[in-house]
Amino acid sequence: MNKLLLLLILSLSLFAQKPELFLLNIYKEDMNISGFLMSEKLDGVRAYWDGKHLISRGGKIFSAPKIFTKDFPNFELDGELWSKRNDFENISSIVRTQNSPARWSELSYNIFEVPHAEGGLSRRLENVNPYKSEYLKIIKQTVCKNTKSLIHYKKSILKLGGEGVVLRDSQSPYHIKRSNKDLKVKPYFDEECTVIGYTKGKGKYLNQVGALKCKLKDGKMIKIGSGLSDKERQNPPEIGTIITFKYYGFTKHGIPKFPVFLRIREKTDVK
Repeated sequence: MNKLLLLLILSLSLFAQKPELFLLNIYKEDMNISGFLMSEKLDGVRAYWDGKHLISRGGKIFSAPKIFTKDFPNFELDGELWSKRNDFENISSIVRTQNSPARWSELSYNIFEVPHAEGGLSRRLENVNPYKSEYLKIIKQTVCKNTKSLIHYKKSILKLGGEGVVLRDSQSPYHIKRSNKDLKVKPYFDEECTVIGYTKGKGKYLNQVGALKCKLKDGKMIKIGSGLSDKERQNPPEIGTIITFKYYGFTKHGIPKFPVFLRIREKTDVK
């Protein structure tokens, strides 16, 4: 057989039909999410189990070793290949490897859906319970009572270094595509800090303020440049002003990620 033809056949064997999946809409504060189920949005690689293979969103068959999938059920699953928080580059590298049981053993397959099963989400997930595998896990679902409980849950996830929150209608039957019954919550929350100085702007912000130097309540220092209007760069909040900013989780040193100026709160003396 022609070598080029053989390579083509082998490459085609690594692909399956692209799975049809449900997708997440963005949560908005005016949405009624009472009774929805909340779970952590894992920062891993989504994978569809067709009963025989783990398949990517694009239809690529992952080369998972048999020891990883040998105790999986023969029906369809939808979930995330994941190891731990803030480990996406390593996860992505592992799922691209072939014949590497040692590396795949770092991962688990975390289930958030059983496609085409009957009943609401909790009932669908119960189908996985009889299957015992150290690599097969069901993502914990928590009932959302109201917006306040969502805010509390989101903060707890972000403080652990999580990516965000998924909200899903607990009563909705299985469906595909995007809808307001499946939501992702933008992973940011706000905090206050005190302006203690400024940095000089560069480029188009020459002769203006580039960023605000700020002191957090725990004494840590950060710089906030994003979110400032041209007017605020020309006339920035005075030193001693308390401002509110939003951020997207924490660095490994406990510093807020990607801080963005929101508003002035009040003025006080700097100690």
